[in-house]
Amino acid sequence: MDAQFEDKGFWDKLGGYAKSAGREVVGRALCLYYAAQSPATPVWAKSVIYAALAYFIFPLDAVPDLAPLVGYTDDMGTLAAALATVAFYVNDEVKAKADAALRRFFG
Repeated sequence: MDAQFEDKGFWDKLGGYAKSAGREVVGRALCLYYAAQSPATPVWAKSVIYAALAYFIFPLDAVPDLAPLVGYTDDMGTLAAALATVAFYVNDEVKAKADAALRRFFG
């Protein structure tokens, strides 16, 4: 897959669904996104991250994102599992970038 396409899909999903997904889901997605951008993150960890982010942006998933209250629970679980797996690579720089982006979405 083309990296620009993945980035566009990620930012399009966040832009369109940030409010309904909530701070916690968006925050986790942003941490993963910025960890994947870091040159210090190894290829195996980037593979885990990109798989979780691909699931997040994929329009058809286990629980439809439009379902009230539960639509993002599967996304949250996937993102949480990926974060637990690659937590070592979510350093202070990654967290700062994710927090700055989160403030742009939620103020």
